[in-house]
Amino acid sequence: MKEKETTRKKKKRKKKRYLLKFLILIAFAVGMYFFLTSSVFDIQKITVENNDYYTVEQVISLAGAKTGENLFEASLSEMKEKLLADPYIKNVKLKRKLPAEVLIIVEERKEDAAVPYGNQYIIIDNEGMVLRKADSEPTLTLLVGMTIENMEPGTPLAVEENAVLTDTLKLLGKIKNYELFFKKIDLSSITIKAYIYDQLVCEGTPENITDNLDSLQEVLYDLYTKGIERGMIKMGSDKYFSFSPLVE
Repeated sequence: MKEKETTRKKKKRKKKRYLLKFLILIAFAVGMYFFLTSSVFDIQKITVENNDYYTVEQVISLAGAKTGENLFEASLSEMKEKLLADPYIKNVKLKRKLPAEVLIIVEERKEDAAVPYGNQYIIIDNEGMVLRKADSEPTLTLLVGMTIENMEPGTPLAVEENAVLTDTLKLLGKIKNYELFFKKIDLSSITIKAYIYDQLVCEGTPENITDNLDSLQEVLYDLYTKGIERGMIKMGSDKYFSFSPLVE
């Protein structure tokens, strides 16, 4: 009987200890909740990094971020979703910085080319993503000669000449390392025509021109020193090229 009584008392003491620990845990959780939701953690500063196209204020507005809101109650996932809905935002990272700061790090898409369409210009990046439509001609390479199937901002530009477009955009990415600029590129056939000047044209497949950029740079420099701004430069495989003063 004494053993049973002793065991019963031990169980009661255990239950009391568990109950006490549970109550302490609840009290701690409640205390932490009121602490974390106190004005100490109200957002006082919103920092934006890596932005170029959009201003700091525009990024904050797109994200829907607000000062005065509690740092832990603010939904960073919702802010990210809103930002990624914009065509110019390729990627974004959001961080909470104690005690009262939200950090927004954006990766923006860059304008790389423009496609004339009626009286407008479709602005795209190096992946063919449609960023916006412009009414005035931008200082970007014009891509002409394509049959457009879709040009909705925030979606990839869809054209019948999709393979040629993809390779041409890769070419535009490469020429940045050579300080070259094409005013216009005609993509109406497999061999594109890239216009350095209105009457000085480089013709070849996007791959051949890309593979011969060193040679093209040398040829253009030679023509420049001779004051020649008219002619046709044909680029082939294995670093083959030819020049004719006649423009086809």
